[in-house]
Amino acid sequence: MTGTMLAIVKERPERGASLVRVDIPAIADDEVLVKIDYASICGTDVHIYLWNEWAQNRIKTPHIMGHEFSGHVVETGRSVRGFKEGDFVSSETHIYCGHCYQCLTGHSEVCQNLQILGVDRAGAFAEYIAVPERVLWKNDPLIPAAWASIQEPMGNALDTVNAESVAGKTVLITGAGPIGMLAVGIAKAFGATQLFVSDLSQYRLDIAKRMGADTVLSPLRDDVEAVVREQTHGVGVDVVLEMSGSEKAIHQGLAALTPGGRMSLLGLPDQPVTLDLTNEVIFKEIRVYGVTGRKIFPTWETVSRLLASRLVDPTPAITHQLKFEDWQTGMDAMVAGTSGKVVLQIAGR
Repeated sequence: MTGTMLAIVKERPERGASLVRVDIPAIADDEVLVKIDYASICGTDVHIYLWNEWAQNRIKTPHIMGHEFSGHVVETGRSVRGFKEGDFVSSETHIYCGHCYQCLTGHSEVCQNLQILGVDRAGAFAEYIAVPERVLWKNDPLIPAAWASIQEPMGNALDTVNAESVAGKTVLITGAGPIGMLAVGIAKAFGATQLFVSDLSQYRLDIAKRMGADTVLSPLRDDVEAVVREQTHGVGVDVVLEMSGSEKAIHQGLAALTPGGRMSLLGLPDQPVTLDLTNEVIFKEIRVYGVTGRKIFPTWETVSRLLASRLVDPTPAITHQLKFEDWQTGMDAMVAGTSGKVVLQIAGR
């Protein structure tokens, strides 16, 4: 396919981005061209928009942003066999090589030669995107297209929740950003019996409550550890899911965690974190998991089933559904922290 399309482009190495016309991407033999229906804004997109230190060291301008999407196949490369025109799809954003040690041992999400969609190659804030067949996911038609665009971040939440079973467990989620909100619904679906959520934003705590949190806490007014211990009869929680990247929240989570408990870390601290490993982790026999990306594709299968069955309803977490040309409104809300997931309708607007 030839012609031009609208895309949100990081044109210069500075804060901001622009909605401009660019060429529709050509596809390689192993790639698929997708007409995008919906794309959602991620924290990574905010970092690129703001042009923080990470973005300055990683992104080469001009660059099409975005990596979370749903859409329909409009063209396939000559070697593509698993997809055809009209298929309803989304994409894994960790584009793996398939031949390094990690890929060969079942950890392609941390491939040694990893490329990330919307970071290392042109992204999804556009009318069309080219992606390799090996990372394309065929969506269940029972899933609304807007919901299908958030499966990638929902996969992050799922793997953070399910690093070990939460069935019958008490859980504290530190950080109620968009992924933290989704983690609330997932933890409930998988049988968490008592769910605490802490965040500095009352706006986000209110959404977490609507997603199924039992108790919401603000570190600005609440002693998180004290409240958790009081409501767990002095035991502490079995599981902490750290979504904020805040060093203070990490310490609060470890303090509230019962000896022999589990902590999963998804939030990304801006700076190195200092821990008292002896007393906070080792003597408490804490199991710590670092989580990045999603299992390709077992996590997608589970997320798809949760959404198709409505066992998890992400509606409260999707706070903004905007037309493509109104992307700036959504980005401003993300920057200000006054949103959950922001979804942009690109096709059919």
